[in-house]
Amino acid sequence: MTEQRPLADRRIAEVLATSTGGVGTHLRSVLPALGRAGAAVRVCGPQATEELFGFTATGADFRAVGISAGLAPAADLRAVLALRRATRGADLVHAHGLRAGLVAAMARRLAGQRRRPLVLTLHNALPEGGGLRRRVLQAAERATIRGADVVLAASGDLAGNARRLGASDVRVAPVSAPPLRPAERARPDVRREIGLDDDVRPLVVAVGRLHPQKGYSLLLDAVSRWADDPRLRPTPLVAIAGDGPLHDELAGRIAAERLPVVLLGRRTDVADLLGAADVCVLPSVWEARSLTAQEALRAGVPLVATAVGGIPELVGDAAELVPYGDAAALADAVADVLTDPARIARLGAAGPRRAATWPDEAATAAQLVELYRELLGPRR
Repeated sequence: MTEQRPLADRRIAEVLATSTGGVGTHLRSVLPALGRAGAAVRVCGPQATEELFGFTATGADFRAVGISAGLAPAADLRAVLALRRATRGADLVHAHGLRAGLVAAMARRLAGQRRRPLVLTLHNALPEGGGLRRRVLQAAERATIRGADVVLAASGDLAGNARRLGASDVRVAPVSAPPLRPAERARPDVRREIGLDDDVRPLVVAVGRLHPQKGYSLLLDAVSRWADDPRLRPTPLVAIAGDGPLHDELAGRIAAERLPVVLLGRRTDVADLLGAADVCVLPSVWEARSLTAQEALRAGVPLVATAVGGIPELVGDAAELVPYGDAAALADAVADVLTDPARIARLGAAGPRRAATWPDEAATAAQLVELYRELLGPRR
């Protein structure tokens, strides 16, 4: 084994649950480096993740394991049995997210492979709420975190929570957003497609799955306030790129209240959308290291975001931050940016500077290779 191939002949299993965004994007981005390090990598997860992210295009093997995003005891048992078969012979298993971690920990216990290292990356916090479901999720979270040999946390608040729950080894491991492909269309062309015929009306862009975590109900509350703001003439148009379970609910409210909002569906041209935007908004209930926030700051697009989770430590003073749940503060912050050329210039310059301080994909992957080598030790 050489320094150039520190994982030569090592068999690594990467496990994820249903994902359409950050988790799958992160995993896809580190696979090439694992292959170059000599590892034989198998990705285990729902078939839809392979179809969406193309893990096998990096040289990895793929085995379909139906790990859902929510608790489902019968489906979970099937997933545990399938994962036990899929990871037979693996030297190390790395689960991405609590759902994947829970299934991986149960599969390891069932197979009697306690000595095989299990790494868990925490990408998200538990959703808000109470009642029996919340208590079950908390118990599962505690068991999963304690069952891992190393817990990698995408943000400081996730790391602190893992330590409180009894994790034996917790490390902060920032998840880097892969660089966007360069914009392919001119700003006027993108704006016309969205419904803007000129460059006068402001365009506010939001990118992310239509899911309660992303806080789009708060964004619509903020948009409804702009009609009474004399600074905003004409009223900005908000374009939301993403799909998900809240589509019909959001579309119904937009139509009923005649809000200046368009739902664009899932898009692969985020660079084009950011190039056409005057402001990017991130109204999330919680985020670790939002890929959207990273993309906006790298592109020099002014960002207005809720001060939740890992967002403040990610963006520093390169974005306008507001408390979650305060629609008036969100509406005012967007209006303040749109009507202040000096602020637009400051944020546009501060974003790329802040982004230059983040670890890139190569550094993120190198950290993972070093961790695997540490846990596996020298090959006998």
